[in-house]
Amino acid sequence: MLEGIQKLGAHLVAVSPQVPAGSQMMVEKNGLAFYVLSDARNRVARQFGLVFKLTKEVRDIYLGLGVDLADANGDPAWELPLPATYIIDCDRTIRDYFVSADYVRRMEPSDILSAIRAITET
Repeated sequence: MLEGIQKLGAHLVAVSPQVPAGSQMMVEKNGLAFYVLSDARNRVARQFGLVFKLTKEVRDIYLGLGVDLADANGDPAWELPLPATYIIDCDRTIRDYFVSADYVRRMEPSDILSAIRAITET
């Protein structure tokens, strides 16, 4: 899919609440060929209304699995952004988006490519 995005002259950028070192490690570990930017303290995600606070019960589950979000994100708030996809044109206009509270649901790759095509064909 990344190749299709690039062929249309677009860029894929991921935004994560992880500290920069954690984001860089994820890029290297997974061989990612796109930028992963760090959103310290979910500042950008908060502007999009995507941030939610984990309950103590969920926090305890994460910690039991060895996942310390406060450490990984450099933020003691134990907050995460909802997964979201935004198609933004060169004028910074949001042309399409997808947000779901179900973290396994994402915007369909075909929908992403269609949204980019709609921008590039105008």
